[in-house]
Amino acid sequence: MKNRKIAIFLLSLSLAAQGAGEVVPAPGEAASAVLPKAPEPVESILQLQIFLDGKLFGPGKVDGRPGEFTTKALKRYQQANGFPETDMENHALDLSGVTPLYTSYTIREEDLKFVGELPSKPSLQSKKKYLPYDSVLEFLTERFHTSPDLIEWLNQPMKMSALKPGDVVKVPNVEPFKIEELTPVPRLPEVPEFKERVIKIDTKERILGVHDGDKLLASLPITSGSGYLATPPGTWRIVGITQMPTFRWDEGVLNYGVRTDTAYELPIGPNNPVGVMWIGLSKPGIGIHGTNSPQTIGRSSSHGCMRTANWDVVRLVKHLTKGMTVIIEGPAAIPRPVPVVKKAEPVAPPPPPPPGKKWFQFWKKQPESER
Repeated sequence: MKNRKIAIFLLSLSLAAQGAGEVVPAPGEAASAVLPKAPEPVESILQLQIFLDGKLFGPGKVDGRPGEFTTKALKRYQQANGFPETDMENHALDLSGVTPLYTSYTIREEDLKFVGELPSKPSLQSKKKYLPYDSVLEFLTERFHTSPDLIEWLNQPMKMSALKPGDVVKVPNVEPFKIEELTPVPRLPEVPEFKERVIKIDTKERILGVHDGDKLLASLPITSGSGYLATPPGTWRIVGITQMPTFRWDEGVLNYGVRTDTAYELPIGPNNPVGVMWIGLSKPGIGIHGTNSPQTIGRSSSHGCMRTANWDVVRLVKHLTKGMTVIIEGPAAIPRPVPVVKKAEPVAPPPPPPPGKKWFQFWKKQPESER
C-alpha cells in the first residue's frame, strides 16, 4: 500500500511538471526536483560544469543541463581526488571559487577573420584556403564551450544572426578557446617527462583518460567508431601531434579503409573534419583529434578515430607527447559480410538449322507477291 501511494505521488508530480512545460529529471541527474524548460540553465549544474571543465574533467558542453557526461566527469573527478562518489545533488566539492557564472564578451573586428562561407561538400571545401566558422554564433559557442541554444537564451531578445563588432554578449565564464592563437605546427615538440603517461580509452563508455601512474590527470568525452568502423581496440603509441592539420578526405578510406584516387585535400580551420589537433597513433589511419561538430560528441559515431571538442583537445595535448602509450578498450569492428557472387547460368547455344536447307531454298518457296 505504501509503495502504491509513492508511485501515485511520483506520477502526479510527473504529470504536473509536464503540464507546466517542464520535465522530471532522472534520479541523481538534477540539483533540483524539477528542471526548467530547456535551454534555461540550472545554475547549480552550470557552476559544477564550469568547475569540472576548468579541471579538464570535461562535462561535454557547458550548458547548465544535467546529462551523462556531467555525471561521469563528476564521478571521475571524485575518484581522482579522493572524494566519495555521489550524484550531482550531494557532492562535497568546494565550488565557491566558481564565480561569477557568466561573463561578457565584446565582438571584435578581428573575430570576423575566422567567420565566413563554409561549403558543405568536400569538393568545394578543398578549393578554400581556410575552413572558418559559418557564423559568429558558432564562433562564440566554441570559444565558450557551450551550445548555441544557451547563448541565444542568455542574450534574448538579441538576434544572433545579426551580431557585429561592438555587440556585447553574455556567455559562461570558462577559459576561452582562442582560435587566433593557433598556427600550423607539423609536429609539436616532445616532452620526455610525459612519455610514461598512458591514455586509456573506453569506447563503450565514450571516455578518454590521461593517467600518470595511479593519478588520473584528465578525463574527456569522446566520439568513437562503431559497427563496421569500430575504433580498433589494442595497445598503441602516439607517433606525432599536429596543430592545425589539413585532412585528406577520401570516401573509400572513411567508409571501407581503402585508399582511392578520388580524394580531396581539405585546408586548416576550426571546421576541418579533424578540428584543430591531430594526435596520430601507431595504428595507421587512426588518431585522436578535434572536430567540426562539438555538439555531437558522444552522441554519434566516427569512422574509427576518436574525436573530442576543439576546446578540449587543445588543452589535452598539453599533457601528452610522442611515444606515450594509448590503450583502447571496447568492441572490435564487426566484420563486413562478404558478398556472394552467383555464377551466371550457362546459356545453351541456339540449335543448328536443319540439314540440307539453304537460305536460297527458303527464298524460292516464297510466293512472288511476298518477295
